[in-house]
Amino acid sequence: MKERAALPADHQGTVERDGVAIAYQVWDGPAAERGNGGPTVVLLPTWSIVPSRVWKAQVPYLARHFRVITFDGRGAGASSRPAGAAAYADSEYVADTLAVLDAAGVQQCVLVGFSRGCPWALQLAAAQPDRVLGVACVGVAAGLVPSLEERARWNWNEQHESNEGWAKYNRHYWLNGGYEDFVRYFFGQLFREPHSTKQIEDGIRWGLQTTPDVLVDTEEARQDRTPGAPDVTCPVLVVQGEEDAIRPYAEGVRLAELTGGSLVTIAGGGHAPHARDPVVFNRLLKDFVDRVAPQPVRRTWTRAMNRPRRALYLSSPIGLGHARRDLAIAQELRRRRPDLQLDWLAQHPVTRVLEDAGETVHPASSWLISESAHVEFEAEEHDLHAFQAIRRMDEILVANFLTFADVVDDRHYDLVIGDEAWEVDYFLHENPELKRFSYAWLTDFVGWLPMPDGGAAEAHLTADYNAEMLDHRARYPRLRDHSLFVGDPEDIITATFGPGLPSIRDWTTANYTFTGYITGFPPAGESRERLGYRSDRLLCVVTVGGSGVGSALLSRVLDAVPLARRLVPGLEFVFVTGPRLDPSTLPATEGVTVRGYLPDLPQHLAVADLAITQGGLTTCMELTAQRVPFIYIPLQHHFEQEYHVRTRLDRYNAGHHLTYLEASDPHVLAETIAKRLTQPVDYHPVATDGATRAADLLNQLL
Repeated sequence: MKERAALPADHQGTVERDGVAIAYQVWDGPAAERGNGGPTVVLLPTWSIVPSRVWKAQVPYLARHFRVITFDGRGAGASSRPAGAAAYADSEYVADTLAVLDAAGVQQCVLVGFSRGCPWALQLAAAQPDRVLGVACVGVAAGLVPSLEERARWNWNEQHESNEGWAKYNRHYWLNGGYEDFVRYFFGQLFREPHSTKQIEDGIRWGLQTTPDVLVDTEEARQDRTPGAPDVTCPVLVVQGEEDAIRPYAEGVRLAELTGGSLVTIAGGGHAPHARDPVVFNRLLKDFVDRVAPQPVRRTWTRAMNRPRRALYLSSPIGLGHARRDLAIAQELRRRRPDLQLDWLAQHPVTRVLEDAGETVHPASSWLISESAHVEFEAEEHDLHAFQAIRRMDEILVANFLTFADVVDDRHYDLVIGDEAWEVDYFLHENPELKRFSYAWLTDFVGWLPMPDGGAAEAHLTADYNAEMLDHRARYPRLRDHSLFVGDPEDIITATFGPGLPSIRDWTTANYTFTGYITGFPPAGESRERLGYRSDRLLCVVTVGGSGVGSALLSRVLDAVPLARRLVPGLEFVFVTGPRLDPSTLPATEGVTVRGYLPDLPQHLAVADLAITQGGLTTCMELTAQRVPFIYIPLQHHFEQEYHVRTRLDRYNAGHHLTYLEASDPHVLAETIAKRLTQPVDYHPVATDGATRAADLLNQLL
């Protein structure tokens, strides 16, 4: 599986000790810009069953505030895997940390340890008190209290007849074919919280990247350790899950007692709160670093009656159609509230649409990590497994939510509007205490759906994600002040959320207010001549949206152009690549004009005799409203385009569906183009008052 870090390191390198190479990464953070040598946060390795990617939910957020360093512990990731238990003694990890600090030029730092990394952080703090400003420990595993009873009954060194439960934690089982089974069991225990499928999946993938021989050596080294906590003089923060199934909760309590440190209990939490509850952990960690390494703070607080009426609009970066409909809503909202100050928190390419419209883009938008770039990374040739791509966007969603949280901490907003701002909706439900504003949620589909070739495993995952959403809404029904569905009840598919779960249409009808479809474009009326097209030629506009995943489809349509022009003499094509594809990458083809980003794309579509597009809802519905014949070719494995969008278009009797496999045959595509140019349009009409209805509902919250 492809994987990349949400935020690439500014520097990376290796240090070598006694033939063992330790790979480290450095994010310079704001200190590089300020030039004041601000605090450095060092995220230590833990047991070699995971690499430093275990901190992936922390790095982007912390790097926005501090200098951050991670390194793969020996036996994991890109570091060496020496043989023998002696190579994995605590003293070796402490020495490795010192070597990394020296290589990175760190004079003072805050150390953060997870599980087995906690003793190493404390030992280094005791040995070099002038260098360590503070220690934060999460999921402490330092041997300060006896093991959990269900673990203590199984001796790691003895061979057992049973391989059930914690009997799997056994050297003989690991070395004789049971290692993968153990890894799967272990991470299931590490993440006991409901709906932890992604964290478990990550852990298993990482655990299978090392070897049972390495873990046997690390466990032998651990058994030689003398339990205890060294005397430290720096501040200590302990974060411990109350339902930890790896080490007793009492271990965190004991460490806080021994060090005089602060203890934060995660009630209902397991062994790795930083991974399962990253929002609360990251904010706790930032507050801790700010206390032990304070930096100057300058803020303004405005008295309540002096505050202007202000809204923050979050527009999804996946598809420019969101931006157009959001602008239509914003325009209607301003008519009702002329005094409203509206800020946008958005990413490229949405920011380009907003800037062209003269909107105010919040400066913090530059901190957001690109979701479009992630989608492009995930996509193959016209193939984007949308559900899995969003699952694998988890660290981006954490980082972007925390950017949002910082924005609303810094400035008062009366209303937050989230148009498919998935991270905000999810993490507000996970951290409802952070809601201090009216909040409206907009979407044009509800329900994750499995693709058939994903089998039972994917069906289970989508059902689990749906069930978590249903749990959120049932427990915190008042968190959203409005849930707005962009469309009508008949647009919703009739499938269920999963086995034993309700019908998507029935649940959505009961829990959403329907705005009708929101057209984000002005009425048709442009002439071809003004747009630069001849009125005596048939025109086909080919557009692939705002992301860069459409290049394959453009190539397939280009292959069909010569055949289509033979079938329809004089047919002209305009290819619109959008803001993230370079028009110059398409070869020159007779009868084809290539355009890049068109801010007035709906006008170009309105004058076309035919359009070819992906299965994005907004473009397809724009074409439906403008009564333009079109062919839509959904991205493969894109559940929204394959199911939700197609259901809606079928309802409107709109468009002609082709699979990508069908469209890859230039003869089939050319013949379809010729046929659609001659068939009359009999689409059902699209209502045009959606933005007005949405603005009326939002105005209630201001």
